[in-house]
Parts: sequence; C-alpha cells; structure tokens
Amino acid sequence: IYPLNFDNDPAGIYAEVRRVVQVWIDHGVTAFRVDNPHTKPFAFWEWLIAEVRAQDPDVVFLAEAFTKAAVMRALAKIGFSQSYTYFTWKTSRHDLTEYVVELATSGMQEYYRPNFFTNTPDILGEDLQHGGPPAFHARLVLAATLSPSYGIYSGFERFENVPVRPGSEEYEDSEKYEIKQRRLDGPLLPVVRELNAARRAHPALQRLENVRFLGTENDTLVAYMKRTGDDVVIVVVNIDPFTVQEGIADVPYESGLPPAYEVCDLLTGARYTWRVGRNFVRLNPGGAHVLVVE
Repeated sequence: IYPLNFDNDPAGIYAEVRRVVQVWIDHGVTAFRVDNPHTKPFAFWEWLIAEVRAQDPDVVFLAEAFTKAAVMRALAKIGFSQSYTYFTWKTSRHDLTEYVVELATSGMQEYYRPNFFTNTPDILGEDLQHGGPPAFHARLVLAATLSPSYGIYSGFERFENVPVRPGSEEYEDSEKYEIKQRRLDGPLLPVVRELNAARRAHPALQRLENVRFLGTENDTLVAYMKRTGDDVVIVVVNIDPFTVQEGIADVPYESGLPPAYEVCDLLTGARYTWRVGRNFVRLNPGGAHVLVVE
C-alpha cells in the first residue's frame, strides 16, 4: 500500500492505473481485490470502474474496506461489485442474525453485494484460533449458505490457526512476509466442494434477501431458511466448537411448506421427514445440516 498523491497529476495517475488494470485483464484476470479503497479518492474509483466496465463488463472489483459502515456503503454505491463485510467478527447467534438481517432487509440489498470471507491475510478470528476444526467447519457453512458470495483465504482449508502472539489477529506465518507452497489436499476441501455444488444447483442459495431465521431455543444453534420459487433450503449450524448441542428448528406455518415433507442433507446424503413447526436437531461440535426440501 503506497500513499500516492492524487493531487500532483490526477489525470496521469488515473490513466496509468487504468493501463495497469488493463494489462492484467488482457492476461485473463477478471477479479480485483482492492486493498483499502477508502484511502483513495472516491471519484477515482467511480471513474475507473465505469471505464473498465464499459469495455469489460464481467470484471469484478471487490472492496476490502474494513472501516465505518457509511464509508463501506458509499463504496458500494459508486460501483464496487462486491464488498467485504463484518462477517468475520459476527460469531454469536445474536450478532450474526442482526447483521445478516440488516444486509438483507434494510435497503442495502439494493446496492451492497456482501462477500462473506471466513478469514483474510490480516484477520485470523479468535473463534478460529481456539475452536479448532469444528469452528472452521461451522464458519465455512455459514459463509457459503448465508451469502451469495463468500471466500476462504489460503490456509483455511488446512485449519491454520496460530496467531503471531496471544490477542493478535495476525497469522504467525503470514503470507504477507513469506512464500508458501500448498498442495490442494486440505482436509476441509471436500466440504467446500459439496457446498459449492449446492450453491450452483440451488437458486435459493444464490440470493441474500430471501433469508429467514428460525427459532431454535438454543443460542448455540443458528437456523435459517432460504426460498426461491419452489427451491427451499434449510440450514442449521452448531456454532459451539466444543459441545454437542440439541434444539429445535421452528419452521413457520406461513412458510408455504406442507405439514410434512422430506428433506435431504446435501452434506451427508441423509434423509429425514420434517414438519411445519418444531423439528428436533442434534449436531456435533461445529456440525451442520444443509437440507433441501424434496
């Protein structure tokens, strides 16, 4: 990150950055993660994104701006295709529910396209540091099924979770300071594959504003339903990485589902009979159901 002076020669800087971006586009790069865009003039980003999209409409600009909510919203309004969110820090049932409802129903859904990254080069959440593989599994399922766009940063699939020191969110062996060679055989990758297949196959998982949270009578269980047309997916996640948890998933009568229906767990292939109303759920630490209504 270099503090370029946009006042010296703004036309020259605009043109040069546009040229550099085009070099990468010509090499097949179609997604740009922009680090700290809020530290550069907003008029510049509005101009650059419009210029690029006029020629290459499929290019994606992702705003990595962990800053004030109003600034993050403003970046989305001037043209950024996707935006990082506070998802990484929303780890309790209450905080997660409140935040997703805001993204989905406050009006932000009209212009703000959230990308739920589970971790970043700079952010190793406390839950991942202490929760082990169950915490990684739970966060992966939440990210992949709550938001139409999500991401995992290198090392997540291998449960890398050692901070540089206690209380820090920096990785001990950060890729910011050393080159890593990883094989694509991380133990979490089969789950990533199943979730990505589910996201491609089910329109309900490709929307944000259709999320509806369900009662569980247990704050360590997060349950929600997504529906697009006849496609209905119900997700229940145990966010406790240490203990088996039991509760219910209360499917409302106004959901439009029949009194009884069959569901298939997209992660395991198991089938169950569910009903409108209360459905008993028991999940291992960090475990989850991703149920499609058949």
